Amino acid sequence: MIRTGEQFRDSLRDGREVWINGERVKDVTRHPQFKPLVDIRARIYDMQHEAKTQEIMTYEEDGERFPIGLRLPFEKKDWDDKRKAVDTVMNDIGGVVTRVGDETIGEMWSLWDGKEILNEIDPRFAENIERHIHLVIKNDPFHVSANTDPKGDRSKRPQDQDPDMLVHVVKETDAGIIIRGAKYETAAAYSNQAFLKPTIANWGDAKLSEYALGCIVKMDAPGVKHICRTGFTGRAPERDYPLSNKFDEVDTLMILDNVLIPWEDILFYQHTRAAAFIRQTLHRYSAFPFVQRTLSYADLIIGAALWNAKQTGLDKQQAVQEKLAELAIWREGINAHLTAAIATGERSPNGLLMPNQSLLFTGRCHALNNLPRMMHIARELCGGQICVTPDSAVFDHPETKQWMDKYYTVNDEWQAEDRRKLLALARDALNSDYAGHRLTFQLFAQSPPFAQSAAVYRTFDWNQPLRFAQKAGGLSNNIWGVTKQAAE
Repeated sequence: MIRTGEQFRDSLRDGREVWINGERVKDVTRHPQFKPLVDIRARIYDMQHEAKTQEIMTYEEDGERFPIGLRLPFEKKDWDDKRKAVDTVMNDIGGVVTRVGDETIGEMWSLWDGKEILNEIDPRFAENIERHIHLVIKNDPFHVSANTDPKGDRSKRPQDQDPDMLVHVVKETDAGIIIRGAKYETAAAYSNQAFLKPTIANWGDAKLSEYALGCIVKMDAPGVKHICRTGFTGRAPERDYPLSNKFDEVDTLMILDNVLIPWEDILFYQHTRAAAFIRQTLHRYSAFPFVQRTLSYADLIIGAALWNAKQTGLDKQQAVQEKLAELAIWREGINAHLTAAIATGERSPNGLLMPNQSLLFTGRCHALNNLPRMMHIARELCGGQICVTPDSAVFDHPETKQWMDKYYTVNDEWQAEDRRKLLALARDALNSDYAGHRLTFQLFAQSPPFAQSAAVYRTFDWNQPLRFAQKAGGLSNNIWGVTKQAAE
């Protein structure tokens, strides 16, 4: 059944070991650096119950309601419903969040698509992944994804250095397997469980490896420790940094210190073929909500830039309109890829409707490769005042307020306080520590840029342009044998 926000908060008060700024956190639901995001996730749970949003956020089946975000996608409407739910959340909270659960469950759907491979290895693995997918739908946990290891010296094999640099199995028991290592994971400290899988892409000729592991890790399991980076919340007043204080998703180094994984929570183990499959297909579903979040971020920075241009009448200048058009072209390119990926969706090996893979991954590259340049255009449109404007305390102090009112009031519509708020928003979205963090996060959150390009290479239909050029040039059919050999 769908949870309430308070039930979610209660699920986090489980004695988990969380560290931040050199202190052990007693309660992540109340700690100032975690509370804003906990509250946002709780708000999403509550939206599933409210009359105004319940039909958008949930669906009904056999008399029970379940989250739209976790629903298995079998038809175009399922994806349209998911997209509407995400837009509704972003509009309600007034910002952009990336890790809240619905964007990570798709990675489990990808593994489920490989159930034939899992059945060849061990039928229990296919049964486990299917059961866990339905458990997530039923129990509605905050589910995240554990991907990146510390890795250590990448010029060496894992076996030739500290083996804990990559998560691995150290022991089998009757109850399950014991694992060691660490993973970097956003939001792990205030989530319920993670789908852990390896980051190794090339296993060579090895058929078995203690590093080939996919499993469910409960965040409160004995031996799990959460060591978090310092958050942006509270560094400066919320009035001056409205995004940093509300939407910072704290990242965690999740230590796995001899953690027991029960056999029923193991999704694959030892077999590198299963590990290679999940790495190649990991984002076939989850890239869609990720790119949709980038679309929301595009709207945020375009809106901040356009309001800055409008308040002084600069939006009527041709040079400014050209800059705004560049932002619009980028934004609509993201929108077009999302829309087309669903309109031309493909049937997966397990019968799910997956977004058109070539359009989805080219859309992801379009969104992220252009993001740094678009942020810079938005900075230019906002002007230099986003980096020189004093903080809100100066606008309030009786000895300086008159000067702030004088020089920051533009006209009858734009008084000093609204102009200050807009500049604070633009500064936080484009110029702050939080803005730099979000830019890096967007570029690397699903995979590094080279891996994103590799996904495009694997999913693009190269035969279509090859055949077109063959016909245009009158080339013989013999060349297809050479092309096939080269591909193999």
